[in-house]
Amino acid sequence: MRYLTVVRHCESTPAAAGTSDFERGLSKRGRHQAKQLRAWALDDDELGRFGPASALVSAAERTRETFHRAFDGTPFAGPCEFSELIYNGRRNVTAEDLLIEIAAFDPLTSSLLVVAHNPTVHELLLHIASNLPRELRTRGYPLGAAYVLALPENEQVGVGRYEIVASYVPD
Repeated sequence: MRYLTVVRHCESTPAAAGTSDFERGLSKRGRHQAKQLRAWALDDDELGRFGPASALVSAAERTRETFHRAFDGTPFAGPCEFSELIYNGRRNVTAEDLLIEIAAFDPLTSSLLVVAHNPTVHELLLHIASNLPRELRTRGYPLGAAYVLALPENEQVGVGRYEIVASYVPD
């Protein structure tokens, strides 16, 4: 079995005057959420058992910071690639766009971690999860939340239905 872990970035600060949405970093609460994710990633009985995972991360500041604070340097996270195709601050990215980027990256890895943005990550899970958790059906995708999907060993990720086998929603 292979795994796809999809994470929405942790809470970010509002854009400061004269800066773009792309440059927003994490808020105090977001840094706390990332610390909680890191504890989950370091636990071999929790997220750690699904790694090591190569990482595909949006190039925006808040997603890069989420990755660095939560996953970088843990046994769960392997090599990381930052992608402006996932989000560049200039155009909307659809779930299909993200799935295409994941599929292009997927043959290189046995497990994959994606850190990206809403509504894209929510739409992605609506399309590919076979057992969508209640919070995703009713409240949307929480900030800093992570969902792990099991992928068949011999298939490239695509428009299929995959079981969510673990999840974590920080405070």
